[in-house]
Amino acid sequence: MFAVIKTGGKQYRVQKGDVLEVEKLDADNGKTITFDEVLLVESDGKTSIGTPLVKNASVKAEVVDTFKDKKVLVFKKKKRKQYRRTRGHRQELTRIRIESILFGPAKSDEKSETKPAEAKTTAKPAAQKVSAAKKPAAKKPAAKTIAVKKPAAKPAAPKKVTQTEK
Repeated sequence: MFAVIKTGGKQYRVQKGDVLEVEKLDADNGKTITFDEVLLVESDGKTSIGTPLVKNASVKAEVVDTFKDKKVLVFKKKKRKQYRRTRGHRQELTRIRIESILFGPAKSDEKSETKPAEAKTTAKPAAQKVSAAKKPAAKKPAAKTIAVKKPAAKPAAPKKVTQTEK
């Protein structure tokens, strides 16, 4: 069983037990994270391709380490102009270990167990938003109107007289 996940603007093919280096994630070492952006899942010879994501699929992984990659040097130069610049960059990465690939009814059962708890926590912020919306809005000062003067009409140009008119 394998899956293709998307994280950090890149796609990775993962299996259970794989160790990957992905762009930095906001998670502490030892924490479990879930990737919900699953693009493809292959299970028991059947392949499910998402449009764009596969429904009822996720990948769980454990954060092993956060570190910086090797330095990449960038050198800029313009010939005959005495212009040279050297810059360096070290990308921050996170090393993760894939624990499991969840797909199908097992995934939907887990969601149904967690939905009541999520509904309770989301109900409070929604109530706060409603109370914040009922407050009277502060009055804005009236916009000043500015009279725009139209340019004066130009005097008509003198008519040219030709020889045939004389």
